Amino acid sequence: MIRTIPRLAAVLVAIAGILLGVLAAGLPAQASTTPSPAPSASAPAAGAPGAVTAVASCVQNDTTGCVAGTLRDADTNPVAGVTLTLAPEGGAPVSTKTSKQGVFGFAVTEAGKYTLTLVDTTLPKGVKATNGLERTPTVRLGALAPAGFALSGTVSTAETPAGPTGSGELGRIWNQISLGLLLGLLLALGAIGLSLVYGTTGLSNFAHAEQVTLGGFLVYVFGIQLGLPFVLAAVIAVALCALTGTVQDRLIWQPLRRRGLGLTQLMVVTIGLQLALEYLYQYIFGGGVRNISRTIQANTGPLNITPNAYIAMGISLVVLIAVGLLLTRTRIGRATRAVADNRPLASASGIDVDGIIRLVWTVATGLAGLAGLLYALVYGGIAWNTGAELLLLLFAAVTLGGLGTAFGALVGSVIIGLVTQLSSLVLTAQLRYASALLILIVVLIFRPQGILGRKSRVG
Repeated sequence: MIRTIPRLAAVLVAIAGILLGVLAAGLPAQASTTPSPAPSASAPAAGAPGAVTAVASCVQNDTTGCVAGTLRDADTNPVAGVTLTLAPEGGAPVSTKTSKQGVFGFAVTEAGKYTLTLVDTTLPKGVKATNGLERTPTVRLGALAPAGFALSGTVSTAETPAGPTGSGELGRIWNQISLGLLLGLLLALGAIGLSLVYGTTGLSNFAHAEQVTLGGFLVYVFGIQLGLPFVLAAVIAVALCALTGTVQDRLIWQPLRRRGLGLTQLMVVTIGLQLALEYLYQYIFGGGVRNISRTIQANTGPLNITPNAYIAMGISLVVLIAVGLLLTRTRIGRATRAVADNRPLASASGIDVDGIIRLVWTVATGLAGLAGLLYALVYGGIAWNTGAELLLLLFAAVTLGGLGTAFGALVGSVIIGLVTQLSSLVLTAQLRYASALLILIVVLIFRPQGILGRKSRVG
């Protein structure tokens, strides 16, 4: 069984490479070729040393670099009409305003370090920047320097641009349903791994969400900092995340299991690992949002979401279906379910229990890494505390669907995603996660085993 793990990991990485190759079609190395408008009055002439031009769409080439980003509130609604300025070292700043889709952009003709400033007085009422008002991107000619700002609060209904699916309150409800389905599918990628680990080991892994963060940061390192093609960077990120699961089980969890540590002690270890990884990310990458998107996209289509979001939903569905088929139609899947049902009996039947558990850790961390890079693409970037923000939602999804059941985790994730987004129509952004946990409590009162869980007999 142990010899099967590298083969299966290679197959999973190959599948991820094919799917992310499809995603690359929505992530070209250059931005849209829509002709740029004339420079603003405050900008120096294009082509002058250090020239900065405010543009609606930046075209990257051998003589032009781009600084661009999208402003979204806590409910991922675009924030329009916000002023930003970009200034070269020792030069005068050039200003622009975000579009109806929250997009801003600058074209520069000289490589170097620039200062990007968000004018907080132009933010809508109730919306604030939570991680500083300045960025210092280093721009290279022929490349995009993504720049993001984390915002708290939400824009009012009157200030939210109507999408192509409708206007007014009905359009806003449809938009939130679309965002709920998107969030639910991304949560499912992480929640299924968390549920499988619990099912085979009984362990509630509080460090699981940090694998989501790791996936986003690895794509940022390989794709943005090292400049590798996105597909290659994404495959490396998923493979490394899967490898961390193998290493974790080999060096930490298997020795602790053999020493007979109880589940409570093991859970405490996962909490310590979660805190250590979270603050390690903050130490290495800082407190800001690290963008990995290579294009700035507007919402479109029947769901009124970005093209990247459509592709992320498609990839999530394909991967989730593949995991379901793996669990139900393959010998390894049947062995995994046997270990989850009765570990001693599975061992007595000749199943390599340790090998199955290590395989589960490998697949779980790989799926979490994939969820992290897709989350960063859809929501504009990754931060050191992204995993901590998603942790309760992941546990709520697993518990609501039924502990230890992969399909229950999928159902629970979709419900949590929808409730979280729809509740923002009547609640503040700070309370939307609480609404998801409230639904969890209500469901468990009437069905303690979860939606797809099985009743267990005590005694």
